[in-house]
Amino acid sequence: MNTDNFNSNAWFTWPTRFTWWVLSIATLLIVVATIGGKNLYFEGDYEVFFDGENKQLQAFDEIQATFSKSDNVSIVVAPRDNNIFSESTLTLIQQLTTEAWQIPYSSRVDSLANFQHTEAIEDDLLVEDLLYEAYPLTIERIERVKKVAFSEPALVDSMISRAGDVSVVNVTIQMPEIDKTAESVEVNAYVDQLIDRYSDQYPQVEFYKAGVIALNDAFMVAAQDDSATLVPAMFLVILVFLTVMLRSIFSVIATLIIIFGSVAATMGLTGWVGMYVTTATVNIPTLVMTLAVADCVHVIATMRHRMKLGDDKVNAINHSIAINAMPILITSVTTAIGFLMMNMSDSPVLRDFGNVAALGVMLACLLSVSLLPAMLKLLPIKAPVQVDPDQAKPVLVDKLADIVITYRKILLPTSIVIIALTASLIPLNKVNDDSVKYFDQGSEFRQAADFMEQRISGMTNISIAIKTGESQGVAAPELIATLAEFTHWLRAQPETDHVASLSDTYKRLNKNMHGDDASYYRLPDQRELAAQYLLLYEMSLPFGLDLNNQINIDKSAVKVVVTTKNLGSVELVDLEQRIYQWFANHAPHYEVVASSPNLMFAHIGETNMASMLTTLPITLVLISALMIFSLKSLRLGLISLMPNIAPAVIGFGLWALISGEINLGLSVVVTLTLGIVVDDAVHFLSKYQRARKMGQNAEQAVRYAFHTVGRALWITTVVLVAGFLVLAMSSFRLNADMGLLSAVVIFIALVVDFVFLPALLMRFDKADYTVNEPELQNSHSTLASAKN
Repeated sequence: MNTDNFNSNAWFTWPTRFTWWVLSIATLLIVVATIGGKNLYFEGDYEVFFDGENKQLQAFDEIQATFSKSDNVSIVVAPRDNNIFSESTLTLIQQLTTEAWQIPYSSRVDSLANFQHTEAIEDDLLVEDLLYEAYPLTIERIERVKKVAFSEPALVDSMISRAGDVSVVNVTIQMPEIDKTAESVEVNAYVDQLIDRYSDQYPQVEFYKAGVIALNDAFMVAAQDDSATLVPAMFLVILVFLTVMLRSIFSVIATLIIIFGSVAATMGLTGWVGMYVTTATVNIPTLVMTLAVADCVHVIATMRHRMKLGDDKVNAINHSIAINAMPILITSVTTAIGFLMMNMSDSPVLRDFGNVAALGVMLACLLSVSLLPAMLKLLPIKAPVQVDPDQAKPVLVDKLADIVITYRKILLPTSIVIIALTASLIPLNKVNDDSVKYFDQGSEFRQAADFMEQRISGMTNISIAIKTGESQGVAAPELIATLAEFTHWLRAQPETDHVASLSDTYKRLNKNMHGDDASYYRLPDQRELAAQYLLLYEMSLPFGLDLNNQINIDKSAVKVVVTTKNLGSVELVDLEQRIYQWFANHAPHYEVVASSPNLMFAHIGETNMASMLTTLPITLVLISALMIFSLKSLRLGLISLMPNIAPAVIGFGLWALISGEINLGLSVVVTLTLGIVVDDAVHFLSKYQRARKMGQNAEQAVRYAFHTVGRALWITTVVLVAGFLVLAMSSFRLNADMGLLSAVVIFIALVVDFVFLPALLMRFDKADYTVNEPELQNSHSTLASAKN
């Protein structure tokens, strides 16, 4: 039965009129796009989170260029007897130190074994390994080593723990950076093999791997784990939910084909344009899956609804595309706008995430109104026809419509109060990034970082370069005094675990050159003396253990490294500001640059939150304009603003109770979800407006909207929430938190559009509509039955 008056030659009938052409062209385009996937490669380096304009990255690169590079891998040695000063463990540290030089791209190895101990021998300065292999490890020798080690500020809380139960072998890596990911994999693989071998030889000792190279490895492992677990899990979730909710195996098959086509084409096109996969973009397939499902469900649900009312399948498909094409396009465009606004992010990874997700959204939209209806025509899909619609029982959404209509005068103020209360909780959230806590406690890197923090020191650090502006300036008494004062101040800060400073070396050398008289453990007071001490010391150092990690080539700048507890971004940025303030107050004539990977991550969360707040008004204006354009109604477009904003407001308010910490991943949730949230409002409002144009009042139009689109909205929300909850299972916290909060916001959006939006419409949409839509008698009868 065909009661619609749409043009049978309209563009939306092409898939059912030129079915094989549509199938052939769509398949060909998908295949061509998918071939680009061969160009994809994974980039796991932490620096992909930052672009060249990032000030902290520029500062870090400057420090790296001025001094030797600080990329490192640390091997933590923890004997189960809690005593590193035993013959067995000290022998192990000696052997491990020697073999660590064989790690690919290693340029320096620092440990208790090769610490360059200095002492006076008559008028000479003796510089040698603290665990010099020529000396047997007798009880007396071990006691001497122990005494020296605990008296050295350079060792305690760095190479050895204060309790003497943990030691660290630190390897500095100088990678050629031809392929940093491959080089990082090579280093980590070698270190893992080394640790495995020593674990077999020394079963009484536990080993952990830490450092920047281990951090890179953790990013790669997290991405690999996600791609191996989350994508299959998402596929299974979608399969189960669609089978249960659509109750049509062929409809599920059609939807899965659209999903695969959207994902394959999206990733293939990113390969064609030369993009790479990162820890963030590896989850794009999961996201595109959920968004593709949302489009397909609306088309299939409307088609099946029409078939139940007696339409033949082709007419039902055409009708579904006719009334869903514009809402699907608008929701896809608004969702894409939300993703594209992530281009305002300071992080290239998040910009790529937004661009690829926007591409996937639009591809899913295109395929859902072209390839999907063509497949639906060919597949043997059936739906039981309701012979007598007047006898139809009201479905759950009809009952929900009755409740909302009946209690609308209570629901509207109650909704406003809930929104206001949750909005008041938003300030309780704090922007706080801790790169160590990006990984869950099952991660080897997280376990190593937590162990180090408990037993020796945190992994968070800041490198501080102090530039004198003159050659040999590091020997100037003024600089040395400033360095000592600054070092003393740093060690007094509550966050500090260890400070590596040249001032300690100056004090030790001054004592050595005065016959190891403890009273001379102080700074040299003459520039020439300081320069001579430094020259003599450097000439005595073995290859690979020079002072290039602390002093630049012309000795015009010196680097201090402060290691702290594993701080969040707020505390770390606060410490950075106090460092700059200290120099502004005490030594303003020196140029000071501070940075580190930890500090870079600490800043980027704040800058992303700032960019999100900046782009949010732009996003809202664009989305509102599209809503007004699509509905051709300023009034409905303005009414839709509150239901579109409310889910994010409530979601972030609840997040203050769930966690209270906003990290890099959460800083983009509003722009990420805003477009998706619009999906519910657009489809509900488009059906509501259609009913109003049929001559129905606001109450009847709300009931019509619930009946025609309520089930589809419920299905799409369940699938979207399930998809993001799968993402919330990620072992990588940025993805996990983003997935969880996005799921919360999307679910709240459904509640808002089922409760708050209808109440708003019935309260404020009192205008008369020009009746220009044909009333569908069978739909009207069904609605009347549902009302009764």
